Amino acid sequence: MSSRRNFVKKTALLGAGLTMLPNMAFGAVDSSSTKKVRLAFIGIGERGIMHLSNAMHRKDLEVTAICDVDSKRIDIALKMVADRKFKKPQVFGNSDYDYKNLLALKEVDAVVISTPWLWHTRMAVDAMKAGKYTGLEVSAANTMEECWDLVNTHEETGTHLMLLENVNYRRDVLAVLNMVKQNVFGELVHFRCGYQHDLREVKFNNGKQPYGGGVEFGDKGYSEAKWRTQHSLLRNADVYPTHGVGPIAAMCDINRGNRFMSLTSHATKGIGLHNYIIEKGGKEHPNAKLKFKQGDVITSTIETANGETIIITHDCNLPRPYSLGFRVQGANGLWEVDGNRMYIEGESKPHRWDEAGEWLKKYDHPLWKKYEEQATGAGHGGMDFFVLNAFIESVKENVAPPIDVYDAAAWSAVTPLSEASIENNGEPQDFPDFTRGMWVKRKPYNWIKETY
Repeated sequence: MSSRRNFVKKTALLGAGLTMLPNMAFGAVDSSSTKKVRLAFIGIGERGIMHLSNAMHRKDLEVTAICDVDSKRIDIALKMVADRKFKKPQVFGNSDYDYKNLLALKEVDAVVISTPWLWHTRMAVDAMKAGKYTGLEVSAANTMEECWDLVNTHEETGTHLMLLENVNYRRDVLAVLNMVKQNVFGELVHFRCGYQHDLREVKFNNGKQPYGGGVEFGDKGYSEAKWRTQHSLLRNADVYPTHGVGPIAAMCDINRGNRFMSLTSHATKGIGLHNYIIEKGGKEHPNAKLKFKQGDVITSTIETANGETIIITHDCNLPRPYSLGFRVQGANGLWEVDGNRMYIEGESKPHRWDEAGEWLKKYDHPLWKKYEEQATGAGHGGMDFFVLNAFIESVKENVAPPIDVYDAAAWSAVTPLSEASIENNGEPQDFPDFTRGMWVKRKPYNWIKETY
């Protein structure tokens, strides 16, 4: 985990939407009003508490309600609210479904959902049905049915949903997106991305701390180990694709003039988690007898309507340094995050890599130039400031967000499609068109601006 924090810190230092339906969001604040956004939080674990903390640095919102079934998390949140001199919010969490009572409050305009994955879709659907502008943590859905549930509910209610994918706002990613939009790489051809992160100390702990110290999970685990590890036990799939595929989707205008067409996936054998249990807990530990279904390295290849290919790698069960493995390649050059290198034909020395830092500084995104100071300390190298800012500003203007429900569905669909492809020996899987054909005429979101 420390290596990941160091990575995002270094990344932060580099360089100095429309939907198909009318812009209706029944619970949103009128953009012409000076009224503050009344924001609620469902799930205030490690991720939710970060969103809550960042929210209370803003002057344009009120925290009106919080919900969590863990009373200890409620206590932590209430102390944070009191320390920041905010008014005490209403509290919910008496049962798994007490969040529905929160959603019934007229004092809530928008909600941020940061709960275990299996609750994401059902809570987001209920929030949209309640007319609350919905911010949903990644991934948005686990199954294809859930992907369609999100899209259908948005279209039926007119309530907006934003997927809170913070990596889309990483400083180097936004600089490269700026280069893409200025055609520095030329016509785009190929991408690589993924989630390559040693999560063994996230998936297992001693039941007392969020990271490491033991090999327990499920009822005996703490934080993400209580629920995340179960997915590795039961599913052979890329269960966490959006950190990688989200930024790439923005670069090649997925759902806005382009779309994912098909996917193939393959998985290696799964030995990493078992080996970790043996090493840290011994051969006699009960978890050493479990067989984890998820392959240690899962490789998926996507073809797009415009003829690009995207390779996505999920690699979380083996020892390795953190990397999202980005590569952006066009007719005139390419960027690779590993090695921090860039090559632009006619600008770089022939057949020689440039150190990417100067390029990223030259094309530093307007958002980072404007909000660098405010983003400092916001979490994940500053990315968390930008994703929450985009969400709140979209709520205030009552418009579709930069990362909308169609993005949430398409990016999350990698999980069930990869599972089906692996199960069928790499058989190609067709991507649903969640826009129902409207991707042809939807305009790309204007990412190169200094507002959000």
